[in-house]
Amino acid sequence: MKFDVKLLLENGISFEGIGFGYQKIGVGEVVFNTAITGYQEILTDPSYDGQIITFTYPHIGNTGINFEDNESKQVSARGMIVKNFCDFPSNWRSKQSLEEFLIEQKVICISDIDTRQLTKILRDEGCKVGAIYPTQNFTDDEAQFEIQNFGSIEDKDFTENVSVKEPYNFGKPKNKKTFKIIAIDFGIKENILRILQRMGGDVEVVPPSISVEEIQKKNPDGIFLSNGPGDPQVLVEPIKEVKKMMRLDIPIFGICLGHQIMSLAYDLEIEKMPFGHHGANHPVHDLKNNIVFITSQNHNFAVGEPNNRDDINITHRSLFDNSIQGIEHKEKPFYSIQCHPEASPGPKEFEILFKRFFEDMNA
Repeated sequence: MKFDVKLLLENGISFEGIGFGYQKIGVGEVVFNTAITGYQEILTDPSYDGQIITFTYPHIGNTGINFEDNESKQVSARGMIVKNFCDFPSNWRSKQSLEEFLIEQKVICISDIDTRQLTKILRDEGCKVGAIYPTQNFTDDEAQFEIQNFGSIEDKDFTENVSVKEPYNFGKPKNKKTFKIIAIDFGIKENILRILQRMGGDVEVVPPSISVEEIQKKNPDGIFLSNGPGDPQVLVEPIKEVKKMMRLDIPIFGICLGHQIMSLAYDLEIEKMPFGHHGANHPVHDLKNNIVFITSQNHNFAVGEPNNRDDINITHRSLFDNSIQGIEHKEKPFYSIQCHPEASPGPKEFEILFKRFFEDMNA
């Protein structure tokens, strides 16, 4: 059911549009995603907790929602912004409309606004905290209060909202040599777990609060640090534990937030990006092999330059802004990548990074 809705940014700029989904106020940091496909995977990516997603592709909802492509059981994003909202999907895999899904997940959406103008504002001025709200239920003053109450994304631990509270076994593949993998869940995507399992992982997913001593008791072949939302610098205790893990001889592989946590364990700095990288079309340069990969990305923080370090190598850089996309230890099997090699949505060519993890566990 359509309703009148408004988007208000912290700088006072507002957009009036048509509302879809759940009628509530949604507050978060407004970012833009340049992917052409995969809105279902993007919405269900736990890394988007605390954020409102602006889709730059103009037509969203036309393929509906299926039950296989979710990256988690819930939508963690605080809201959705689109140019054109399709409420009559047409796709053989569709089981429900996007609006039905948003209502079920209690997520609000604003459509019929100039998303190009909004994206330019975010690009030129940086990400803004904003609020989407039905105008018949909330006033501008109430929305402004909620924006101020939200504060900054940099001072919150969003991983508490999306990480597992108790360990569980994801499962292992049949008729294949397996490797025991401890996956530390900061907001892990389902497709990461599926790839680890498919390639031979007997995967146990554990909370971020796990200690090195607890991991050693499980006798793993490898440790995986997952993606997740927010500023890694607030995760003080997990960073300390990862630093202890690096004293072991167990291969460690980190993706996205896991990459940033590993970098902080190296005592590198983390920088807030003006508007981040969000999309499925970002070129990344593999410096060692001189190959360019097209990658899926979702992060608002980047690793600072490791000046005068003789223990680590930079392995990958973004061709958009030259920011660091990958780091490895020169002697130990520790490595991390900022982009999403599991994609979803996005190209699959970067899955080769998982192969290295399994080769090191087999060494």
